[in-house]
Amino acid sequence: MNILTIFGDIHANLPALEAVLADMDARELPNRVCLGDLVGYGTWPNEVVAAIRELEIPTIMGNYDQGVGNNSDDCGCAYKEAAAEALGKRSIAWTNAHTSAEHKAFLRSLAEQLTYTLGDLRVVLVHGSPRKINEYLFADRPDASLERLLDLVAADVLVCGHTHLPYHRVLPSGRHVINAGSVGKPKDGDPRACYVVLRARARDLQVEFIRVAYAVERAAQAIEATTMPYEYAQMLRSGRG
Repeated sequence: MNILTIFGDIHANLPALEAVLADMDARELPNRVCLGDLVGYGTWPNEVVAAIRELEIPTIMGNYDQGVGNNSDDCGCAYKEAAAEALGKRSIAWTNAHTSAEHKAFLRSLAEQLTYTLGDLRVVLVHGSPRKINEYLFADRPDASLERLLDLVAADVLVCGHTHLPYHRVLPSGRHVINAGSVGKPKDGDPRACYVVLRARARDLQVEFIRVAYAVERAAQAIEATTMPYEYAQMLRSGRG
């Protein structure tokens, strides 16, 4: 295998997922893998899960998938403010109430991590980190800390999600840490959906982030038409939060 197409953090945003899949089809990108968080914050949990299942895309369990799959009131999110936590509680309650039992069972069945050989590189995919499903690996994390995490899973390349902030770090060892960004809830100020394509020849890795415009207003208005917190609609429009 010399190409991997990686996306995640869809968060029940069906218009964003449809746009990303259409873009992948147009580019004829193979070997698609999802980093999880299929549900939460958006209003199409069942439709998103059904699409991933129908396409048989290998998928990692995200923290939100874990919470909803187990009917928990805790999404495993590290909210920094009480107001954000209160919104989050309303979001997971809504998602628990509107996700089918069949799809919750699917969410519970997802893998914790996936490993691929890309060229001569060992690529490990996780949602948060190799240690914890909801650990945030931000771009400014010290090199030594990231090196230790790659050592844990003997990875040449570690790909994560969860932060919704895309980046590519090359460590002093020459190994790579990549965050794929978010399809359905970007937080970097660009409301377009994001995914990443990895190409390798032997140990030479090329990383391409692809941004895809989608019907943001459709997704935002769908939130506003339900009892899901309306604040999440504005976050989609701004690409933040």
